[in-house]
Amino acid sequence: MSRPDPLPSPVLPLDRLGRPLHDLRLSVIEACNFRCGYCMPADRVPDDYGFDAAGRMSFDEIETLVRGFARVGVRKLRLTGGEPLLRRGLPELVARLSAVPGLDDLAMTTNASLLARHAQALRDAGLRRLTISLDALAPDRFRTLSGGRGEVDDVLAGIAAAEAAGFGALKINCVVQRGVNEDQVLPLVEHFRHSGHVLRFIEYMDVGNVNGWAAERVVPSAELRARIAAHWPLSVLDPHYRGEVAVRHGFVDGGGEIGFVSSVSTPFCGDCHRARVAADGSLYTCLFAASGQPLRPLLALGEDALVDRLAQVWTRRADRYSELRDAERRRGRRRVEMFLVGG
Repeated sequence: MSRPDPLPSPVLPLDRLGRPLHDLRLSVIEACNFRCGYCMPADRVPDDYGFDAAGRMSFDEIETLVRGFARVGVRKLRLTGGEPLLRRGLPELVARLSAVPGLDDLAMTTNASLLARHAQALRDAGLRRLTISLDALAPDRFRTLSGGRGEVDDVLAGIAAAEAAGFGALKINCVVQRGVNEDQVLPLVEHFRHSGHVLRFIEYMDVGNVNGWAAERVVPSAELRARIAAHWPLSVLDPHYRGEVAVRHGFVDGGGEIGFVSSVSTPFCGDCHRARVAADGSLYTCLFAASGQPLRPLLALGEDALVDRLAQVWTRRADRYSELRDAERRRGRRRVEMFLVGG
């Protein structure tokens, strides 16, 4: 008896610039226990912001949403916030999402201040990778940068707990601002060399409307790279995949690797295949988008309705803000806040 022909693979949507949808960054909560100036400054965002669960997607809604995204091509899912570890029952959600067909990677970005108590449960639930925000090693500087809320020892304890739980190479992200924390670059490099983790330096970006961005506070990646290479020679490494945001460099002496994310000095919009969904279910097709598309009403209708809508939105996408930054800023268009879409 002959076997039936296999079902044809679905035709996955491409946006107007020919970019597929591969990555989803999903915020599970808008609240954060830090008040970093480049994201959620204390003088602009109240302490109780984002803790009201009324407008937040349930775990059932999130699972339906992720299943729909997987059907239109998403293979990498990153959980973000706010601070995702503030979401109650997060390991339960991770376990549900790790079982979604089609996902190849499940990661999370966190400030790691609460990670020590949750690392093992998250690993056991199926979380595969962690990215940790760390903008300074000096305790006083770290405390200041976190809006007086954070202690660097808690973050380092979270990193140690992640290692003990079996997480592999962590990504350690540092946003560098001139005159603010650029003196922390070399101490961070020295600390994480030979650790097996990948330190990444991110140019200060004009995300949102409340972070007081100014071009003169951007430290170009080329400047940082030269400064680091003067102490520890570097060589360029090939990207892991098309659209990788960080340009990879290895230490010539075998001390591991570091990366540079250069959205301001070297925009990489042309290969961007990421979508972002806020905790309320709004879809943003760019980190600098002016508005989102509400998906939550569709979730009650099931995956098919969601998939149709996602394909419609993505095929209309033409975002490339970083390549048009000067013109876009002259227009004065407002942008979604980073703490709503997780950066």
